[in-house]
Formats: sequence, C-alpha cells, structure tokens
Amino acid sequence: MPLSANTRVKLGIAFALGGNLLFFTSAWIAWMPWSTSFKAGLWSVLFFAPEVGTFIGIGIMGRENYDRFKAVAIRWLLRIKPRGNIGLWRHRIGLGMLLLPLIPCYLQAYKPEWLPDSSPLRWQVKIAVDVIFLASFFVLGGDFWDKLHALFTRGPAASLTPENPPPATDTTPHGNDAA
Repeated sequence: MPLSANTRVKLGIAFALGGNLLFFTSAWIAWMPWSTSFKAGLWSVLFFAPEVGTFIGIGIMGRENYDRFKAVAIRWLLRIKPRGNIGLWRHRIGLGMLLLPLIPCYLQAYKPEWLPDSSPLRWQVKIAVDVIFLASFFVLGGDFWDKLHALFTRGPAASLTPENPPPATDTTPHGNDAA
C-alpha cells in the first residue's frame, strides 16, 4: 500500500531532522566509558549522519513533495521581491551599499594590522557588511533583481519584455562548416 504524500513528508522530515540530531550526540559519546577506538569509529559514522539522513528524507519525500516545496518557496520569493523602478538617489545609495563590503575585504588583504584576526571588531564588521550587502538588493529594487537574474540566464538580451524582444538567432553554419 503506497504512502500518501503527507505521510511521506512527515517521514522525510523525521529522517532529515533525526540525522541532523544524531550529529549532536558526539558530546554524549565523549562521556561514555567506551574504548577510544570504538568512540572514534562511532564519531566517524555520526559525522556523515546529517547528510545520510537528509538524502534518505529527500528520497522518501519524492518528486511530488519536492514540487510542493518548490512552489511554496517560489511564491514566497516572488512575494518579497521588490517591484518597479527606483529614483536616482535610491539607486546611488543602493550601489554604495552593494560596494561597501569591498572595503573591509581590501583592508584585511592589504592592511591586516587595521583589522587583526584577534580583534572582536573584525566579526562585527563582517556581519555588518554582510547585512548591508543583502539589504542593498532590496534598496536597489526590482529592476536590479531582473538585471541580476539576466547575469545568470544564458541568452542574448538582458531584458526580455514585449517592448524589447530577444534578437533573432543566426542559424547559418559558421566556421569550417560554412559552404
């Protein structure tokens, strides 16, 4: 008797969470009075438990539930995606926010004494510039998201709107095959 999609989701999540929770039993294993070689073997097996549990969970869930999760994720991403065109100053501020994280990277590369490894300020700066970088995507607006998407889409045109259709592709043979 085949399992329903909801039952497969529950089983898949249980395997994925179970595999990830097994990883945290390593502290308990350290306290056990077992031999060092047995502990090492058990830790070696449990090191891969999150991946194995997740793969088993994905296999149990199946394609139908993958499509359900994908549809929910796409709906959520489309809902938070900024829309429309933005003004000149918002564009400038967004570009500044996008490029600002480069400054600490160059400081760490060329002037490491200004932001040493032992400095607690280093982690605060890294977290701050990461947040600023992610926020810049929302400040720059939906048109920037479309341009960013075009970078990762193989095609001849960056904007495929009804006003700007893609150019016709040349189907004539080139190179040594040309007649």
